[in-house]
Amino acid sequence: MKQLISTFDNWLLFIFHFPVIFATVLSDVWKAEVVSELKTLVSSCVVMPCKFQYPGKQLPDSRIRGIWHKQDKRDQRLYHEDHTEIADNFKNRTKLLGHLGEKNCTLEIDKVKNHDHGPFCFRAEIPTLDKYSFVESCVTLSMMPAPEKPKLEQMKTLEDGVPTMFKCSIRHTCPSHPPTITWSRSNSEATWSNRDILHGNWEVESLLNFMPTEKDDFTELTCTVSFHGGLQSLVSSAIHVKRKANFLHIIIPVVAVLGTSLLFGGVFYIMCKKYR
Repeated sequence: MKQLISTFDNWLLFIFHFPVIFATVLSDVWKAEVVSELKTLVSSCVVMPCKFQYPGKQLPDSRIRGIWHKQDKRDQRLYHEDHTEIADNFKNRTKLLGHLGEKNCTLEIDKVKNHDHGPFCFRAEIPTLDKYSFVESCVTLSMMPAPEKPKLEQMKTLEDGVPTMFKCSIRHTCPSHPPTITWSRSNSEATWSNRDILHGNWEVESLLNFMPTEKDDFTELTCTVSFHGGLQSLVSSAIHVKRKANFLHIIIPVVAVLGTSLLFGGVFYIMCKKYR
């Protein structure tokens, strides 16, 4: 009877702890998170965000080997810690930006060529554990031979002597070497920022503080974006300046008319008095 009770207690203990054991097993799996497709400017760079999971406890960088390879040709490696293992057309063009010990496998491809389409997949090798290629989570690059046109925002009509703000912005996928923005008005103040808008996309923007005058009326303001690799893109906008309210063009004619009227009135009065 005691043996039966003991067996029953063991079953209860197993049933109680089973969900915890099951959850632990499920959490210790090989898994990678990447952006499946990224727009990429030829000649510039692209940064491919990547995070991964592996069974067991977290290990230092030195205990993990990270490799990037083509999805259909695992021997075609675009990144390997051993330089001799990298395919010739990717040598000196790739860099692992993430720390493997922190489960970050982010990769940069520099001097992008129009045939760097992919798909590219990450592979983790842990000598004391296992090896795994995340071929179900790969990155495809969508090539852009020329940059997109930047976006320029401004007020439709400007006022003479009233400060106004212009905003020029453009999206990109090269945060390690972000584009620079310059304006055609060098005597104005401008700020610059580069922000992560998620999913591997970034936006660089510049705000120009501009004081328009009458001389700026019917001129153009140009924003030029220069990308890593040498390509440029620009956008221009016509400037229309509303002049300050000026009543001189009304007052002067009125005064002239009044003066003339008084003059003729005075002459007429004198003539009438003389010949009366």
